[in-house]
Amino acid sequence: MCSKLLPKAGRVRGNKAARPILRKFTTNVARWYDHVESSTPWLETCLEEFNRHSSNQRMAASSSGASYEIDLPDTSGPVVTRFPPEPSGYLHVGHAKAALLNEHFAHAQPDGKLICRFDDTNPSKESQEFQDSILFDLKLMDVVPDAGKAFADDSELGKGDQDRRNRLPSKRRDLSIEETLGHFAEMKEGTAEGQRWCLRARIAYDHLNGTLRDPVIYRCNLQPHHRTGKTWKIYPTYDFCAPILDSLEGVTLALRTNEYRDRNAQYEWMQQALGLRAVTIWDFSRMNFVRTVLSKRKLARIVAQGRVWGRDDPRMPTIRGIMRRGMTVSALRDFILKQGPSKNILNLEWGALWAVNRKGIDPVAPRYTAIDVQDVVRCNIIGLAAKRSAQRPLHPKNPAMGIRSLTYADVILIEQADAETFEVDEEITLMGWGNAFIRSIKKDEASGRVSALDVKLHLDGDFKKTKKKVTWLAGVPGEEPVELDLHTFDFLITKDKLEPADDLEGNLTPVTQTVVRAMTDGEIRAVQPGTTVQFERKGFFRFDGFDQDSGAMVFFDVPTGKA
Repeated sequence: MCSKLLPKAGRVRGNKAARPILRKFTTNVARWYDHVESSTPWLETCLEEFNRHSSNQRMAASSSGASYEIDLPDTSGPVVTRFPPEPSGYLHVGHAKAALLNEHFAHAQPDGKLICRFDDTNPSKESQEFQDSILFDLKLMDVVPDAGKAFADDSELGKGDQDRRNRLPSKRRDLSIEETLGHFAEMKEGTAEGQRWCLRARIAYDHLNGTLRDPVIYRCNLQPHHRTGKTWKIYPTYDFCAPILDSLEGVTLALRTNEYRDRNAQYEWMQQALGLRAVTIWDFSRMNFVRTVLSKRKLARIVAQGRVWGRDDPRMPTIRGIMRRGMTVSALRDFILKQGPSKNILNLEWGALWAVNRKGIDPVAPRYTAIDVQDVVRCNIIGLAAKRSAQRPLHPKNPAMGIRSLTYADVILIEQADAETFEVDEEITLMGWGNAFIRSIKKDEASGRVSALDVKLHLDGDFKKTKKKVTWLAGVPGEEPVELDLHTFDFLITKDKLEPADDLEGNLTPVTQTVVRAMTDGEIRAVQPGTTVQFERKGFFRFDGFDQDSGAMVFFDVPTGKA
């Protein structure tokens, strides 16, 4: 009896919102609960233990992060999932969730399979470029795929939709099978007469669920297809072909974002009407981010207006964009799976995703020093007998990454921003070398900026007692420093959430990119494009390539999730 009473009694007793309502509006029920608690002391003890156990479970889940390690409905044996993108744009971070979840569920158990097929039934919006880009982006994410109840309607443009909203039958709803097949034949040929018609499923024109009000399942489109050319003049709608293909291709679990929830009944009707094997549907929430648009149409406008370099711009929320910025596949996968099976639609913070990414890149990003070129300060080292070199680890906590050479010279270069803060006789720490005293500061009379410093080494000094730890480069005659362009980026959108009625152009950030010319030593030449490094005191940066005009190495800042 205890096991039967505990869940119900525990829910009510532990619900701070429910108990006051019970006492106010259901006096008899409240009295019954009071009587049960007073007459059965053992129940009080059991409830406390039950609530304590539930609390411990919640705390454990919270500390480890949520996950998708859940029991899926109606899935015994190998799981077959599918990822059916429409080739009408580049994949973005929202698509990543669908792709990675389908891949996760397909391969979480032995013998599972992931099918990738293209919803390429609208040649007006699709192209081979988009199809190729989707396959490329899936590879970037390590997602490798394994492989009479209708009638013809010629309602005027918009009239069919209006009738459906008003729950009115089409005037053609009772056409005979022969008449419908005749019109369908005209549609297949793409004749002028056929283009006037579409094919609609005869379900229920007055159904409460609007998706079941005789939806369109076939329509004419004479636009050449990017794969089949002019072979076909008619194309099925996604809502018609998806349930058919899922069943025929052996899909056991159809993952869909919960924006399609109203269409689940339509999906099931199509399979039942055609006598096909039923496929289990599992809904998940969309992944939206603040100050980000994921609409393909709006992203295309941003590209067309020249606000970004292209769809792979590191400011874009496309898969290529965020990976070009420095996102790793493992971080993206971990972040998505830790969201858990919640179906609430939320606007997530980018910082949370980049924080996960940092945990992965921090242990393996080699460390280098970069100095801003503008108004760089020459610093003379007093008392250094001769230039020397020493070997230092590329990563202080990961010796397996190898070593680099560090030069100590009687002239070093320091950033203007650091030099402006120094005072005569102040003790500072030269990172990777040791402490030193500022002996003299020279300034340019016209600008007032620091032009030179004289510094005396104090290598026995305690770096823990200095307030200023500064980066530096050896200014070695005859050894030209390597020039870098360090790019930092801002959000494209100024508003956390762009509403449908909001003007896109009015909410675009005016300036979204800053470039700082910097320099470093020749050790940086060992870095390959696509590698993420850490420039000490500046942050993580991903090497994108070389500037075509200046030849400088181009680095993009990698956010860390910190404000």
